[in-house]
Amino acid sequence: MFNQFGSTAETLSKASAAVLRIGTDAHLYDDPEDVSIAPLLDSKFESEKCEALKRLLALIAQGFDVSNFFPQVVKNVASQSSEVKKLVYLYLLHYAEKRPNEALLSINYFQKDLGDPNPLVRAWALRTMAGIRLHVIAPLALAAVGKCARDPAVYVRKCAANALPKLHDLRLDEHAPAIEELVGILLNDHSPGVVGAAAAAFTSICPNNFELIGKNYKKLCQILPDVEEWGQILLIGTLLRYVVARHGLVRESLMLSLHGLESNGFYEKDGDKSDSFDANLVSLVSKCYIEGPDEYLSRSNCVDTVAASFDSKETTSVGDNEDVKILLQCTSPLLWSNNSAVVLAAAGVQWIMAPLEDVKKIVKPLLFLLRSSTASKYVVLCNILVFAKAVPSLFAPHFEDFFICSSDAYQVKAHKLEMLSLIATTSSISSILREFEDYIKDPDRIFAADTVAAIGLCAKRLPKIPTTCLNGLLALVRQESFAGDLESVEGEAGVLVQAVMSIQTIIERDPLSHEKVIIQLFRSLDSVKVAAARATIIWMVGVYCSLGHIIPRMLTTITKYLAWSFKSEASETKLQILNTAAKVLISAEVEDFQMLRRIVLYVFELGECDLNYDVRDRTRFLKKMLSYKLACHEPAEDSVASQESIAAQVVEHVFGRKLNPFSPLNLHNRFYLPGSLSQIVLHAAPGYEPLPKPCSFVFEEHDQLSDSDRQREARNDLNGSQESSETVDEDGSSEYDSESYNGSEFSSDGDERNDANDAADPLIQISDVAVSTDPEELRSKMALDLWLDEESSTSNQTPSALDRNQSSYAKISIGDVGSRVKPKSYTLLDPGNGSGLKIDYTFLSEVSTASPLHVCVEVLFQNSSKEPIVEVNLEDEEAMKVSDSAEQTLVGKANASYNNVPTLIPMEELSCLEPGQSAKRLIQVRFHHHLLPMRLNLHYNGKKVPVKLRPDLGYLVIPYSITVEEFLATESRLPGMFEYSRRCAFTDHVKDTRMENGKDKFLSICESITLKVLSNSNLHLVSVDLPVANTLEDATGLRLRFSSKILSSEIPLLISITVEGKCNEDLNLTVKINCEETVFGLNLLNRIANFMVETSSSAS
Repeated sequence: MFNQFGSTAETLSKASAAVLRIGTDAHLYDDPEDVSIAPLLDSKFESEKCEALKRLLALIAQGFDVSNFFPQVVKNVASQSSEVKKLVYLYLLHYAEKRPNEALLSINYFQKDLGDPNPLVRAWALRTMAGIRLHVIAPLALAAVGKCARDPAVYVRKCAANALPKLHDLRLDEHAPAIEELVGILLNDHSPGVVGAAAAAFTSICPNNFELIGKNYKKLCQILPDVEEWGQILLIGTLLRYVVARHGLVRESLMLSLHGLESNGFYEKDGDKSDSFDANLVSLVSKCYIEGPDEYLSRSNCVDTVAASFDSKETTSVGDNEDVKILLQCTSPLLWSNNSAVVLAAAGVQWIMAPLEDVKKIVKPLLFLLRSSTASKYVVLCNILVFAKAVPSLFAPHFEDFFICSSDAYQVKAHKLEMLSLIATTSSISSILREFEDYIKDPDRIFAADTVAAIGLCAKRLPKIPTTCLNGLLALVRQESFAGDLESVEGEAGVLVQAVMSIQTIIERDPLSHEKVIIQLFRSLDSVKVAAARATIIWMVGVYCSLGHIIPRMLTTITKYLAWSFKSEASETKLQILNTAAKVLISAEVEDFQMLRRIVLYVFELGECDLNYDVRDRTRFLKKMLSYKLACHEPAEDSVASQESIAAQVVEHVFGRKLNPFSPLNLHNRFYLPGSLSQIVLHAAPGYEPLPKPCSFVFEEHDQLSDSDRQREARNDLNGSQESSETVDEDGSSEYDSESYNGSEFSSDGDERNDANDAADPLIQISDVAVSTDPEELRSKMALDLWLDEESSTSNQTPSALDRNQSSYAKISIGDVGSRVKPKSYTLLDPGNGSGLKIDYTFLSEVSTASPLHVCVEVLFQNSSKEPIVEVNLEDEEAMKVSDSAEQTLVGKANASYNNVPTLIPMEELSCLEPGQSAKRLIQVRFHHHLLPMRLNLHYNGKKVPVKLRPDLGYLVIPYSITVEEFLATESRLPGMFEYSRRCAFTDHVKDTRMENGKDKFLSICESITLKVLSNSNLHLVSVDLPVANTLEDATGLRLRFSSKILSSEIPLLISITVEGKCNEDLNLTVKINCEETVFGLNLLNRIANFMVETSSSAS
């Protein structure tokens, strides 16, 4: 091809492959041992780092071990590029368990990313943190999941639900209640995506905790159609199990059809009862759905009815039970879902719970699935088979849907043949048999043999068609018998064997009326060459040797033929010849007894010399058993005398066909829930759970809690879990024993309960309580925090400072500084844009009279123009536009009783503002989010000007008055991801002129810091502590503590400011915040660090 251009098919193929690779990352797999990865990881360009990480992931995909790059990869976790972060997270997930110590170094970055404004980054951090299967970080991972379960972003909450099973796999028994509580919170989520993931978590963690489902049952049913498809499957199963556990099975359903079956009108529409319904099989199916493996193994009889197993108290009615009605209504539309598994799950609910007259609605959706892929078609057929075995009339009118297609796989063909044999009726059998005639001619002879077996099953079920089937089967036997060497054609012998076995199945119904058919089979023995077919015919000789008048007279001739051909027969045929010989001898008539006895003795002699040990053993066994017959020259006229021996009785039971028949149900007496893997593999697959016992769960209505109550309980559980998990094993913490710890957190005791603002108290109070130096106590309280907090406040302290941490502390009283606080002013409108009108606003620390969610803002109006300004007013631009649900999501856990409070309390209108005049007005504002500005409309002189009122994070909190002990206790419950710190510089104290007048330097520093904080935020000063051992010029170790609560949720927020440096020089401050609201806390931390750096004209 194209030889004139020098190209071949191979070169063209390579060129085509090269074109397809353009614009992709396929080139990363070409040089797996590229040595340029390490320099790229240390590059200052994000694109090169991204290229290196992609190469590492390509090597991992090819099976290479690249764990030696772990330290360099961990370094890049702090990158600002989201693409690099994502690739780093994928790498860490793969190698975290192999390199646990290095992985712990990146935990602090994960905690920071959990507060990132980008929800994708928060979700990636949570996925990675939960995917690192280390017990030492499990408490922190649980706290992170608890935090993200309340995240405003849907994707983050979904990732939190997906992380719960990973934490559960760590077998954290002490945290199991908190994990289950988080599952309940996520099940109550308003987002369908979160609910689907929560259903998967519920199935993995606590599938029998139906109390969580009961609290949200109706909501889950309503949201079910909107859940993603794979979540729908799990949620449907969960709802079904809950309804069965709480209310039991439905009396009108198929599962309890034995209760007054004839009265429900099911048979009147479908005709014959035996063809419409198999009561024993239905009772067996319902029992298998509910019983566990132990009960199944202990069950000895499979034909017990389920009717006796259920009390009337364990059943319910569709008309009287609202929960059952809702479940059936919400799953009915899902019967036409695009996902085959969803259709099967919904059909399973209808099959188990729906009334008999409504079960038919599952038929057409299931038949529609037969047009899907081969794999789906096979799974659907496996489930349809169970339905058809119990109620054949459901699918009988649709027999044409089960006709074989040439493209069907063999397994699908086999199931379709079984279906056709199950649902065949007298009206459809003619069409089915014509279809079977074509199948028998199929080149796939194994499939043809299965078709012949299906014909036998149809003839056995329908007593009116055996003659038609027998004629066709006998013709097939004659045709196959003269077809030559069948063993050389793959599967050809199976057709003949199945034909003979099908004939034998039909004969069993009425052997006497088919005597001529049996004789035809006997006469065809010489032409049948297949061993299995010959063995079946020989078996029929022994079974029907005394049938009618013709067959007994043929026994001598047939027996002689079997003895003559014994040497050349196959082993399985020889075994049947021995059995038949014994049966013929037992039932022999007087005139033929001697001849038959000699023939049997000859056959036994041949059997004793056979090369096959099975044949020899069978011969000796039969010869010993029939010794009383073989020893007689004449048959005993008095048969009673011969049966007195044990051998005679055994022979009568074995060969006289007096053994109990084996029930066909025992061949397959185990069924599994529709749509489950176990129903496909026909055994209990790992993870399979049967339905719970009916009415085994009692739901109490008073157990239901409001959303806020459940969230509050979950938060308390998480806090308690952190307290109980703040210890690590000695092996894990030994290498960190030499690290520093923050002694000031344990230095205050009950002596600090005195009021710091009391004028009667001395300026400085000495505390004699030193920090405990017991290594075990320090390890139990601080080791985990030091392990995971990279920016611990003591990590950068000098050795002298660390030594002083073990000394006494002094409490400094700075008096009342409230009168000197000057809140910062912001500009809302400048005179240039406002035609001479200038508007400034200041946040106040006053408590709003409207609601706890409002912030008081003082607005200053100034007229800088030469004209009067009239009708000045501020209005909310988005009034009543924000829905309560969205508002509730942004605000957090605000009290639901304030949802109807307006966003802006209307201010008093300024009728006229003269030139140079100023006026103040108080407005009360409710911000939707702590970072989003409020859009207002300013009206003046008939104009409308849009303005933005930006929130100040420092005033979205309220003071929280607590003691030092309470501060430390709350701080100890908020370690790890709830603790964030940042360093900044502070210079205001240097410009304080009072320092030159002999005023105490420490007191001046404390006052400067306190005034700076309180002028920019609404906080409560808890305490000021100073190490006693400090020199007069050293302010290192000075610590100020502030406390507050978030305005919208009343969650505690603690602030600690630690000083480092000389009194007369610029100071370094470490600001630390402890708060459960990660996003709010990090934003406030940045706000405090920024205004601490700002310089002011004077601290006074």
